[in-house]
Amino acid sequence: MSTGAQISGLVVVDKPADWTSHDVVGRMRRLAGTRRVGHAGTLDPMATGVLVVGVGAATRLLGHLALTEKGYDATIRLGQSTNTDDAEGEITAVASAADVTDEALRAGVAALTGPISQVPPQVSAIKVDGKRAYKMAREGKEVALAARPVTVHAFTVTGVRRHGDLVDVDASITCSSGTYIRALARDLGAALGCGGHLTALRRTRVGPYDLAMARTLDQLAEKLEILPMAEAVAAAFPRREVSADEARKVMHGGRLPAAGLGPGPVGVFAPDGTLLALMEEQGRVAKPLAVFVP
Repeated sequence: MSTGAQISGLVVVDKPADWTSHDVVGRMRRLAGTRRVGHAGTLDPMATGVLVVGVGAATRLLGHLALTEKGYDATIRLGQSTNTDDAEGEITAVASAADVTDEALRAGVAALTGPISQVPPQVSAIKVDGKRAYKMAREGKEVALAARPVTVHAFTVTGVRRHGDLVDVDASITCSSGTYIRALARDLGAALGCGGHLTALRRTRVGPYDLAMARTLDQLAEKLEILPMAEAVAAAFPRREVSADEARKVMHGGRLPAAGLGPGPVGVFAPDGTLLALMEEQGRVAKPLAVFVP
């Protein structure tokens, strides 16, 4: 058994441009010496920034981490639409954005802030009748994707650059899981009557894990920094410390009385600080989502 197989924890990777999230997982498998590697929340190849990677037992945290709030820095180009809603696609329509005023831009951004209903991009990994939307789009089929509720907590314009018929808008965005920044770019352009698409995207945060904690793949090749499971859970979820008796119950998959720590996952720790489990409170009972102590 390789030493890597015994490692469990999270690695916060600063994903390079033109790599898929799966490419990063492949590289991390080699660096950690284990096949048991996954990621929370896919980044498109064009995008850079925070990709949370789980190694070993931490792969069981990823589905819960993927549901946390995310932060992005984006550049939206007004005046051109593409078939992918980003710069990777082909331009499908052009309309001058020269007449878009700062006031109109502010109003357009405000309308896309808060709880909104968003139609995902045609080229996305969402499944329709068992097939990925992007595969159907590549076959030339029009995909009818249903709008989904998402929340844009903050949509702040940080810069506007005008060049002829095109306007580049820099923005910082904080949003709920499942929000497509490409779709925000498309919808902002549509609302302003000139079309729009995403030209740059950098993810700055996934839950509590931000760029300050992120390392490039080259840095990780030199020194593999893995955030231990207990620290990873304590950073992302409410913490509950239990007695020795309760710890024994949790280790065997038992339930505990709820402690009023909220609807999402709660990290449960033994008296000595050992991470025992993730639990979820349902009514008066806390039920295990994942138990980490054998």
